[in-house]
Amino acid sequence: MLRLSNLALPLDHTSEELRAAIVARLGIREEDLLAYHVFRRGHDARKRGNIQLVYTLDCKLRDLAAVLERFSKDQHIRQTPDMRWVPPVLPPHAADHTLRPVVIGAGPCGLMAALVLAQAGLKPIIIERGRAVKDRTVDTFALWRKSRFTAESNVQFGEGGAGTFSDGKLYSGVSDPRHLGRKVLEEFVKAGAPEEILTLSKPHIGTFRLVTVVQSLRAQIEALGGEYRFETRLEGIETAPGEGEQQQVTGLRLSTGEVLKTDRVILAVGHSARDTFAMLYESGVPMRAKPFSIGVRIEHPQAVIDVARFGSQAGHPLLGAADYKLVHHASTGRGVYSFCMCPGGQVVAATSEKDQVVTNGMSQYSRAERNANSGIVVEVRPGVDFPDEPLAGIAFQRQWEKAAFVAGGGDYRAPAQRVGDFLAGRASTALGAVVPSYQPGVTPTDLARCLPNFVVASIREALPRFERKIKGYSMEDAVMTGVETRTSSPLRIDRDATGQSPTLRGLFPAGEGAGYAGGILSAGIDGIRVAEWLVASL
Repeated sequence: MLRLSNLALPLDHTSEELRAAIVARLGIREEDLLAYHVFRRGHDARKRGNIQLVYTLDCKLRDLAAVLERFSKDQHIRQTPDMRWVPPVLPPHAADHTLRPVVIGAGPCGLMAALVLAQAGLKPIIIERGRAVKDRTVDTFALWRKSRFTAESNVQFGEGGAGTFSDGKLYSGVSDPRHLGRKVLEEFVKAGAPEEILTLSKPHIGTFRLVTVVQSLRAQIEALGGEYRFETRLEGIETAPGEGEQQQVTGLRLSTGEVLKTDRVILAVGHSARDTFAMLYESGVPMRAKPFSIGVRIEHPQAVIDVARFGSQAGHPLLGAADYKLVHHASTGRGVYSFCMCPGGQVVAATSEKDQVVTNGMSQYSRAERNANSGIVVEVRPGVDFPDEPLAGIAFQRQWEKAAFVAGGGDYRAPAQRVGDFLAGRASTALGAVVPSYQPGVTPTDLARCLPNFVVASIREALPRFERKIKGYSMEDAVMTGVETRTSSPLRIDRDATGQSPTLRGLFPAGEGAGYAGGILSAGIDGIRVAEWLVASL
C-alpha cells in the first residue's frame, strides 16, 4: 500500500473528485488505482474563504514500486508503514514468577498498562484510590451542583483519571515512531468509542462516551485475570536491599492495612497525587521539579469563535464547533498559550483538595454547549518562581488555589472577571452577556487577587495579540475564571533506560503524574511502553 498525505480538496467535494485528485497527484491512470481508504482527515481553515479538507490516504496500486520510485524524494508519498503493535512475549521462565504486577492508578496510563499486562497473561492488580467511574461521577456532580467535595472521588481521582472529565481529546504531538497511539485508539474503538477517532486528525469522544470506554476496558482486563481494588490508596513501599546500592520493591502498604507482596509496580498516579509524591520523596525516590503553567479559563460564545475561524462556513457539519491554538511570547519573558481548548463545552470545578479552587475544561461528544472555553496559561519555572526542589511546585500550586477559594467566597465558587475589566485593571462587580458555565457558580472579582503579578501582566499583554488572530477574543464581556493550575505535573520522577527508578528496582514511574505525558493519548502511549518494560524485566 502507498500512503499519500497532504491532499487538499474543497470542503464540499464529492467522492469522485477525491478519487480523481488521487489519480492526478500520483500521475497514474484511473484504472491503476485499485482501491483506497481514508487514514486521516482534517481541515485547513487558514483562509476562511477557502476552507479545505486535508487527507492522508492509503492507496492500493497496480504498480506500487514504480510510483514509489518516481516519488522517492516526496515526503508526502511513501510506503504505508506497518502500524501493527507487536505484543511483548513472556520468557518461558516467567510462569515461575508468582508475584503479580501492580498498577497504581486507573487513568489512561494505568488502564493501557494494565491492559497490556493482562494481554500478556500477567493478571495485574490495579489499585485506585478513587471510586469506580459511575460512582465517581455522582461525587463529582455533587461538587458541581451542591458544593459538596469528596477528597478521594472527584475530577482528579477515580477510575478513568482526570481525562474522564475533559473534552476527551485523543491526539498528541509526542513523537510516536512505533505507532503506539494507534494501539490506544484501536483499543478505545473496541471498547465502544466511535470508529471515526481512527481517521479524524483531532479526534475526541467527550466525557459520557469516555465513561463507557473506561468501563469496557475494565471488563476486558478483569476477563483476562486482572483485579481492581477501588477506594484503596498507596501509603508506602516496602523494600529490601538489591544489587549494589539499589533497593528492590518487595511490597506495598495500602490504606486498607494490607501489605500487598509484589516486586513490580507501575506508578501511574496522575498529576494531582500530592500525598503520594510526598511519600515517595520521603522514601528517597529520586525526582526533580519541572516547569508547568498556571492561569485562567476564558469563555466566549462558541458562535464568535466559529465565525472568526470559519467565516461563512461556520456551522458546516464537517467542521463542527471551531477550536483554536494560540501562543504569545510576552515581554515578561514568559510564554502565554491556550491550553486544553474545549469547543462547545463548560468550565468545571477540578480541585482534589479541600478549600481550594481549581478549574478545568470539559465538553461532550456533541460539543453543543453555548460557550467555547480554553485555558490561557503562563509558564512558571523552578528556581525562578519557586525553589528548585521536588515538592516546591506543589506548594506554589496550593498557594494560588487557596487564594482562588477565598476570592470566590469560600464555598467552591470560583473567582471570575470580565475581560474588559481585567484589561483595564479593575475588579468586576457584575458579569455581562457571556454567562459563565462554571458550577457551583462564580464570584465577580479581580483575578489579580489569586494569580502572580507576572502571570496577570503576561495575560494582559497576550489578549490583544490574540484578538488579531481571532476577532472578538478580547471582547468586553468574555469571562475569565480562575485558577488553572493543573496543566501538567510539577515534578518528574526519574527512570532509567529500563523504565525503572534508578535507585528502586521494580518501580516503574509512568504517565502524566511522573512527568512523562500530557493528555489522554500520550499517557496511554506511555502506559504501553512501561508495561513492555515491565515484561522485559522478567
